Amino acid sequence: MACQFIPPYLLSRIAAVADDEDLCACGRRTLLVDDRLRAGRTTPPATLRHPAVRTAAGNIASATRVVHSANNTEQLPGDPVRGDGDPPSGDPAVDEAFDAAGQIWDLFANQFKRVSVDGKGTPLSITVHYGENYDNAFWDGHQLVFGDGDGKIFGRFTRPMDVMAHEFTHGVTQFTAALTYQGQSGALNESVSDAFAAMAEQRSLGQSADQADWLIGKGLFLPGVKAKGLRSMKEPGTAYDDPRLGKDPQVASMDDYIDTEDDNGGVHLNSGIPNRAFYLACTGLGGNSWERPGRIWYEALTAGDVDAGTDFAGFAEATVAAAGRLFADDPDAAARVRAAWVEVKVLDRSGPLPATPPTDAAGPAKVAVRRSGGFAGMVRSAEVDLTSDPVGPELQSLLSRLDLPSFTAGPPAPDRFVYTVEYGEQRTTVGEADLTPELSQVVRLVLGDL
Repeated sequence: MACQFIPPYLLSRIAAVADDEDLCACGRRTLLVDDRLRAGRTTPPATLRHPAVRTAAGNIASATRVVHSANNTEQLPGDPVRGDGDPPSGDPAVDEAFDAAGQIWDLFANQFKRVSVDGKGTPLSITVHYGENYDNAFWDGHQLVFGDGDGKIFGRFTRPMDVMAHEFTHGVTQFTAALTYQGQSGALNESVSDAFAAMAEQRSLGQSADQADWLIGKGLFLPGVKAKGLRSMKEPGTAYDDPRLGKDPQVASMDDYIDTEDDNGGVHLNSGIPNRAFYLACTGLGGNSWERPGRIWYEALTAGDVDAGTDFAGFAEATVAAAGRLFADDPDAAARVRAAWVEVKVLDRSGPLPATPPTDAAGPAKVAVRRSGGFAGMVRSAEVDLTSDPVGPELQSLLSRLDLPSFTAGPPAPDRFVYTVEYGEQRTTVGEADLTPELSQVVRLVLGDL
């Protein structure tokens, strides 16, 4: 089955409500192509085709990758343009694809000892300029394929490097756990691709987990589109809000899990839940995402604990087990991974959580929350001792990532609640509409179910 980068619900929105007929036509045309691709293969191939290796310059590309051009047709793989040893072609899409594929190949080879998507070193076949104004990119079981975008909402799909990393990882998943592209296993398939895409992007920029913006597809949307990226792993559901696109519908917790038959059972909607768990694990463990967290996620994907039908809870337990195996000298590593899955409500608190916050300093010992306002004007307040309360470790993990004074409150709204959170010297007061997912979880843990 072909795994596309842009979800069908977003393309349907463009096809239905875009403000000009040319853009609507691009959305409809992309949907038709994607439907054909999905119908064309129900099971992925067991082996890769070797790409044509003779490039336009007459060189033999035998090491890693060959970039082809479909010349705006739907014929694959198209004409070979650039391979290893060839100079830049001068075609931005070709050269972006070639460079990005090299960075991702290097990530897997050097960090995880995996050579190519199949682990056997088979050269990558990459095709650019696919279709006419094609608004997507995909892995079709054999190769990586990229459209040029419609020129109004989407630009070239080769421009953000993480699009290539996302599709490359679909190939890795195909040859390892082979997660079925449906329901929770399908959402995990999507999330694993986003996780390794984030690693590749952050590694290329030299960013630690706490320095990164955790956006997927940043730079894909053209100027004038109200979007930061296609997805936010840090805050699922906040990546875009544009009249032509609608509002980002991703969810961040099992509390909001979407049970639907659309989008292969919500694979792009519910992937926000394991996405956020990965972000939380990375910031909880600290350092670079492609080091300890990356090793844990790769081990979970490849060690045999995850199979085609694994659900969120099964994958979560596999990552906790992987952390325990890989970092047996640091038992808190597994606890921090578990805490990430607890926060998104995939796992409960029955297992061990971190004994100390994931920062060098223990921080203040207490956190207090006060809620006022609302229709009845009632005031509710509570305080939690972080060293003795069962929810203390989770609260410490959350608060270590929050800079409370940096929060800004919007204008007061009638009959809405206002929250004041105090943590040592830090204090903030915000309206309920301004609560981020992390601050909302702090409020819930301190005040109880609201």
